[in-house]
Amino acid sequence: MAIETSAPAEIPAAERAAAPAMRADARRNRARVLEAAQEAFASVGLQVGLDEIARRAGVGAGTVYRHFPTKEALFDAVILDRAQRLVDRAEALADAPDPGEAFFAFISGMHRESAAKRDLIDAVAGIGVDITASLTDVNRDLYAAVEVLMRRAQQAGTVRTDVDITLLKVLLRAVFIANDGVGGGPKEAEGVMAVICDGLRTEAAR
Repeated sequence: MAIETSAPAEIPAAERAAAPAMRADARRNRARVLEAAQEAFASVGLQVGLDEIARRAGVGAGTVYRHFPTKEALFDAVILDRAQRLVDRAEALADAPDPGEAFFAFISGMHRESAAKRDLIDAVAGIGVDITASLTDVNRDLYAAVEVLMRRAQQAGTVRTDVDITLLKVLLRAVFIANDGVGGGPKEAEGVMAVICDGLRTEAAR
């Protein structure tokens, strides 16, 4: 016995046109919520409520809860968003005309951004939220993108060729730990990073 099949109903043109716009609108709202959340966490602290974040983002509370049903989900998203922005920035520099300048500018900026991200991670951990597993993939992507920048800088004769991505990760991690340990401010942190960058340069680049 043959099974009759019918063609799927065609979606009206108006609905087809509206769907992408709705998705774009949802993405914009999510981005506004993340930006408002980062500002709120920085100025008010982690105790800020989702309703207050909605007010700062200029969206309804339902929009926030639709994207982030719990504050823990929002914490996770904020930290991942910060990390993903670093990945995007590194990938955007992959074809920069001056590989050495791109590499050193990026790792210096990465140091500043990672310090801010670390503050938020520590604060979130202090209230019992563990997002370490969530960062595994994005951190892998980040160092893959940084390795591309470093290899281009090495090929351009700016960065020492005896440094690989593993050693660079150790150096950067040591800088983060040292800054935490001595309690230095932004000026001291920038100074430490400048010394590290100078040590990574070839003799000719110095």
